[in-house]
Amino acid sequence: MGKALMVQGTGSSVGKSLLVAGLIRAAYKRGLRVAPFKPQNMSNNAAITIDGGEAGRAQAFQAFAAGLELHSDMNPILLKPESTQGSQIILQGKKYKSLKAREYFSHKAKFLKIALQSFKNLTNQYELIIVEGAGSAAEVNLRKNDIANMGFATATNIPVIMIGDIDRGGVIAQLVGTKEVITQEDESLIKGFLINKFKGDQTLFDDGIKFIEKKTGWKGFGVLPFFEKANLFPAEDSHDLKGNYGTGPFKVAILKLPRIANFDDFDPLKLDTRLSVTIIEPNQVISPDTNLIILPGTKSTIADLEFLRSQNWDIDIMGHVRRGGFVLGICGGYQMLGKEIIDDEGFDGKASRSKGLNLLNVTTKMGKEKNLGKKRFVSFINQNMINGYEIHLGQTIGLDCEKPFAKTGDKLEGAISKNGKVMGTYIHGLFSEDNFRESFFSELSNTDFASNTPYQQNVNKVLEDFVEVLEQNIDVESILSLAQ
Repeated sequence: MGKALMVQGTGSSVGKSLLVAGLIRAAYKRGLRVAPFKPQNMSNNAAITIDGGEAGRAQAFQAFAAGLELHSDMNPILLKPESTQGSQIILQGKKYKSLKAREYFSHKAKFLKIALQSFKNLTNQYELIIVEGAGSAAEVNLRKNDIANMGFATATNIPVIMIGDIDRGGVIAQLVGTKEVITQEDESLIKGFLINKFKGDQTLFDDGIKFIEKKTGWKGFGVLPFFEKANLFPAEDSHDLKGNYGTGPFKVAILKLPRIANFDDFDPLKLDTRLSVTIIEPNQVISPDTNLIILPGTKSTIADLEFLRSQNWDIDIMGHVRRGGFVLGICGGYQMLGKEIIDDEGFDGKASRSKGLNLLNVTTKMGKEKNLGKKRFVSFINQNMINGYEIHLGQTIGLDCEKPFAKTGDKLEGAISKNGKVMGTYIHGLFSEDNFRESFFSELSNTDFASNTPYQQNVNKVLEDFVEVLEQNIDVESILSLAQ
């Protein structure tokens, strides 16, 4: 059986996902057969697994760091939030059911068994498993039924490294406080800590490291500087999707909906310096000089359409269309562009019907079954191949489907308006295809977008840069040697 090591954090967004990816790549470069694992994840940013299911996008990136395809065993429990109180539960890649938070806790014993089975499957195949925790390890009110942090670590008896984020302040209290509130049994598995996202002269924190070591008894494995390029990696949480990217002349606006899903669709655009990409946050307007507005995928189409209208973004979109601008809807965003969304059974949320933006002559009817899977498409926009995937509820039909966005085999997919300015598609991952992306923006901008660095090469280069930062600033060898 393979060995394992777990990375936990003092809170959410302290950098666990990226650190795990970096450690995995460092182990991979040392010749180890290494794989990622996250027992429980909460994210609407899902990816399709090699075994035909879905799992967290962060684990897909970590698998990429290990030179592997994503498998559902790498994230056996995925919670996809549908509301502030409930989530759709994905078990080992397959949809289980939707549960409210309190209902979910009553299922924890069953879910732990599933997580342990997937973990065992991986340890039977790989030399090293690097496990990622979720949220904070110090949430003692949730410890009884925990399967994401110390609950999993104690069930498997694997060593833990604790991560603190100095950028948000109070990192000494984060780490020392974590030690103080957890049980002695849990604390005995924590072998050391790291300080993440430090800005400035790291030697100024030498006394801080000594203080934390004295108070906790844990070994300090180093201080990581703030890695500016981290925002170019796939974001697990929509809170990390923000800001502006690039300074190119072609301006793209992406609407940040409350339940935005599969937003890694836009990672290639963030890396393409020939574009100027803006994430439109709530209470912001869409700039009149925007060239392309993108309505992204969403876990709850009708609810997010109502939110879109509450922000008056529908007015901005209509003005943009009148000025001759382009609009692209992906998945739920495609459904919003139509005449109506019908969900009489409440598969998307509560039973309801909603008028769409009426920019495409199509209608969507929600259904129980999820359309899920990797597929090869041919674009009707530019005839390029797209290796993408679908992950959605509902079927969309209408006159504009007679001018489809793409096809897969003999099946036509998506819709384009008569004037070609408004486009809708269910295809995720389309911009990861370099030929499609460059041709798409060449046509929309009437300029040549050729000869840019391929997207995967860009991602790999940034990952290699991050691993170099790890090797220079923390004791990677000692951390990896902790695995057991």
